[in-house]
Amino acid sequence: MLSKRIIPCLDVRNGKLTKGVKFQGNVDIGDPVETARMYYEQGADEIVFYDITASSEGRGIFLDVVERVASQIFIPFSVGGGINTLADMRAVLCAGAEKVSVNSGAVKNPDIISQGAAAFGSQCVVLGMDVKRVAKSETIPSGFEVVIHGGRKYTGMDALDWAKTGEALGAGEICLNSIDADGTKDGYDLELTRRVTKSVRIPVIASGGAGNPQHMADAFTQGKASAALIASIVHYGEYTIRQLKEHITGQGVRMRMVW
Repeated sequence: MLSKRIIPCLDVRNGKLTKGVKFQGNVDIGDPVETARMYYEQGADEIVFYDITASSEGRGIFLDVVERVASQIFIPFSVGGGINTLADMRAVLCAGAEKVSVNSGAVKNPDIISQGAAAFGSQCVVLGMDVKRVAKSETIPSGFEVVIHGGRKYTGMDALDWAKTGEALGAGEICLNSIDADGTKDGYDLELTRRVTKSVRIPVIASGGAGNPQHMADAFTQGKASAALIASIVHYGEYTIRQLKEHITGQGVRMRMVW
């Protein structure tokens, strides 16, 4: 059995670490480079970095911040935001990332997934999905719709169908973020997580809503996620990575322990 992963998420706006609730009301809370180093030293399994306004502002990612973060950590590092072309992917990987997360750019041009997988390997390509609950319809039978541009634009795409398509195109992993749960600390959307994990064979990262260690254990045991993304509960000092892992392993979930 593979170990489950804990992945702190660094949402970055204008070079600053930021956090909001349901993709709104973001406030700057620190320096992403210092924070990434702290989580690495605490035993995080990976780090995810999102330039959260790159797509909506129509610009590329801040590569200088990516380079500075990469210089401070020695664990897998995934980067997303404003990545629309193979050249964008290459630039991020050359800046020190091990994985590239494509989200809005992949919805607009799905071929970027297969191009990235062919050029760099599927293990480098993460399909980021921001998903919101909506009324079930003929086009969205699951009741979960894919939303892009930082939660600003509805796509009319069913999340389960898009997950399957992303896998078929060559994505090696899915980072599944519930907009409804994001920043609430009320727990992951376990129904969404479970339905997507059952729809694909590639690893799924649960994202959005972690408020305590049990929420993460539930994402692994009930949601069948391979990893759990966290933000608020560590950004605001409520838990350390070690405390989270100790609780989760106590629930019988296998994790990488480094102390």
